[in-house]
Amino acid sequence: MDHIWEECKIQAFNSETQNLIKAALKDSSAVDLEKLSEAIVDQSLKDRSLCRDAGHICYALVQTEAKHSNTNVFRRNLLTRLQKEFMEREDTRKRSVQEWVCVVSFICNIFDYLKVNNAPMTALVDPVYDCLLRLSQPDALLNEEEVDCLALQLHRVGEQLEKLNTQRMDQLFYLLRDGFLLQDNLSSMTRLLLLEVLEFRASGWTLSAAAQRYYYSEVVD
Repeated sequence: MDHIWEECKIQAFNSETQNLIKAALKDSSAVDLEKLSEAIVDQSLKDRSLCRDAGHICYALVQTEAKHSNTNVFRRNLLTRLQKEFMEREDTRKRSVQEWVCVVSFICNIFDYLKVNNAPMTALVDPVYDCLLRLSQPDALLNEEEVDCLALQLHRVGEQLEKLNTQRMDQLFYLLRDGFLLQDNLSSMTRLLLLEVLEFRASGWTLSAAAQRYYYSEVVD
């Protein structure tokens, strides 16, 4: 079943990248892993739906390389590229909000999937927080695409992040609470998403079935 699911995820990429991924999963030494990491990031930053699949694929590639070659070329190049995207995040946001939310989604997915000794990569904790805090600023709360991205990432990695740095999570939620209470120019959808996220954390990073039905019905309506 994992193989079938992995195959479905790979098909989201273009044919050249699909072939590189498949070859690397069989024998990582036979593939230019730097080229592969660049291709995965390049395509993921153009399509937010790809970001969800890329984390799983990158995890599989890292595991395969470590197992068969005992090297970390793919992971090293991937993290170097992510660092570059992180450093240029404000310019990216000014150029394209769509690309910016893809950057955030990709970094959060890599943080979620890639572990060191089954623990989160501490080097990614502050960059992930910095991205989410940027999405929590008053100007970002005016953009539903950014708020939607923020809510999705908090659902994905919020609990992990809080365990690693509660103080920064408190800072983030102070911003969200103030935005919800004090910004009177937010859209109704943004208010709904913020309220849901505030309740989600207050309830221990979970929502009751009743709360899920309420928020889902509101979003659909």
